[in-house]
Amino acid sequence: MRRSRITRNIRLGIKNLMLHKMRSLLTTLGVVFGVSSVIAMLSVGEGASRQALQQIRKLGSNIIIVSSVKPVGDEQTGGQRRSRMLIYGIRYDDQVRINECIPYVCNTVPVRLIRKKGKMRDRMIELRVVGTSAEWFRIVGRHVLAGRVLSPNDLKEKSPVCVLTEHGARKLLATEYSIGAKINLGGENLEVVGIVQSESGGSSVQLPDQNIDVYIPVTTAIESYGEAIFERNTGSFTMEKVELHKLLIQVDKLENVEAAAVAITAMFKRFHAKEDYSLSVPLTLLRQAEATKRTFNIVLGSIAGISLLVGGIGIMNIMLASVTERTREIGIRRAVGAKRGQIVAQFIIETVVLSGTGGIIGIGLGVSIPWVITTLTGMPTVVSPLSVILALSISMTIGIVFGLYPAARAARLDPIEALRHE
Repeated sequence: MRRSRITRNIRLGIKNLMLHKMRSLLTTLGVVFGVSSVIAMLSVGEGASRQALQQIRKLGSNIIIVSSVKPVGDEQTGGQRRSRMLIYGIRYDDQVRINECIPYVCNTVPVRLIRKKGKMRDRMIELRVVGTSAEWFRIVGRHVLAGRVLSPNDLKEKSPVCVLTEHGARKLLATEYSIGAKINLGGENLEVVGIVQSESGGSSVQLPDQNIDVYIPVTTAIESYGEAIFERNTGSFTMEKVELHKLLIQVDKLENVEAAAVAITAMFKRFHAKEDYSLSVPLTLLRQAEATKRTFNIVLGSIAGISLLVGGIGIMNIMLASVTERTREIGIRRAVGAKRGQIVAQFIIETVVLSGTGGIIGIGLGVSIPWVITTLTGMPTVVSPLSVILALSISMTIGIVFGLYPAARAARLDPIEALRHE
């Protein structure tokens, strides 16, 4: 009996709404745009945040990166030649001290960076030479497409070998058999022993590897190119000596990362007179990015929620107008025995139908907008089930909340006064 009454009220509510199709459609649009904006804005924010978090996690949260930085005030000025060589940055002794004195550290990876032109026959490309150790490929994980990566034996024997990224291999070895090919790198002939996948995407997070990298043993880099870097400019040149440009430090446990970072900072301050280094801790970046993501989602959700609020006010407005139009109908229903609860239920059902229909249409539109954004701009978007459920729940709640007052006002009408209404 109760089920048939509810079904009858739903049919009656839908019938009343269909009597004013255009008005019902325009009222629903407020909810449609509100729901779609909630889903679309949260998906854009989630996509951007997730991309940044993935880039940070690629290194692992237990990694600390120390980089050499030219001290402030040591830059060449006035176009005059410097009479001495500028020496700064991470030293080999720093790596030894970190390995011996900080118990949390389980691995360190030295990195020397040099720009050289890579040549093979008539093909040429400028590459970033990364002199490093075999452990680099365990920390900075890239899929090996062909051959192998550097080995400890390569460092011991100062082997003239290199590993190219996919990008470099396509530029230099376009029509050649890749593994075993010889390339000229800054005047030195090196054998290609492996190719690794290039890093993809344009992330705002700075990673230690690039598409234009070529990896060689750090001992080979020192033997072949030395430790001094000469840069020629118009009428002048500079000389710099940096032993290591970067030092990747792997900590044994995640909970020891911050303590290790404090110890490394204290050690560098003690042995470096100038601040010629900088520390980057991906774990700290990860926490900051996650906090930013939460704030970003709250802000976007609040802005989009205003659209839903406006849609709810529109529903209330149209239902109040409906109460006024249907005063005589309400009086007749009360006169033949309808209770106040039934009048309230009728109007609540109509508002829920309006908000529910708008919510369903809004979900379809909200899911389509991120897809269009990704297709046209390449920007990653992520539509989470939580955002869909949240948007639909809010729209249904708004329908009930904003429909209560018009429903209560209709139920409080005096039957006799309602029957007299023209």
